[in-house]
Amino acid sequence: MRLFVVFEGGEGSGKSTQARALARKLMRLDMPVVLTHEPGGTALGNRLRRWVKWGEHITPQTELLFILAARSQVVAGVIRPALERDCTVVCDRYMYSTIAYQGYGRGMDLELLTRLNGLVTEGLVPDVVIYLDCGPEEGLKRKRGERDRFEREDGGFHSRVKDGYLRMAAADPGRWFVVDASLPRREIQGRIWERVLPLLR
Repeated sequence: MRLFVVFEGGEGSGKSTQARALARKLMRLDMPVVLTHEPGGTALGNRLRRWVKWGEHITPQTELLFILAARSQVVAGVIRPALERDCTVVCDRYMYSTIAYQGYGRGMDLELLTRLNGLVTEGLVPDVVIYLDCGPEEGLKRKRGERDRFEREDGGFHSRVKDGYLRMAAADPGRWFVVDASLPRREIQGRIWERVLPLLR
């Protein structure tokens, strides 16, 4: 069945874990599923991802262009073709990350970012956005290993990102589903399934 599910959240919110869990559950039901992520999901996108997350001396404008280029590739090469085959697509991050991180976090023009997102996605929007709501400090505590460029940003940046997400969720409650990321992992999975199941029917 054709369904487009996006997971969003700040650093350490558990969205990648929950995206994988949902994809596995759908696969166990013998549903055709494509699991992908941003930035990345294609050969070019994965190369750009390394620059976005680990590159040094990258300007905010360069960062944005790398992310948009990666998004254009994954939409054209992975997401849209899968939907056309009536697959369910589960995507870890999508255009809303750009609004939250580059818009609210870095202070870029929100209207411009919205237009650019529309350009590279050709207007493709998900059926549901699952937002894992997590306090920035708690999320960063969960991270292991060396921190990437975003994880090294100060608390003010991460607070603005969280505020951006909550504003987007409040503006489109029919599409967004907010889950408390501090809940036990299995409870989070259950709540997500309760939201997705009616869409499958």
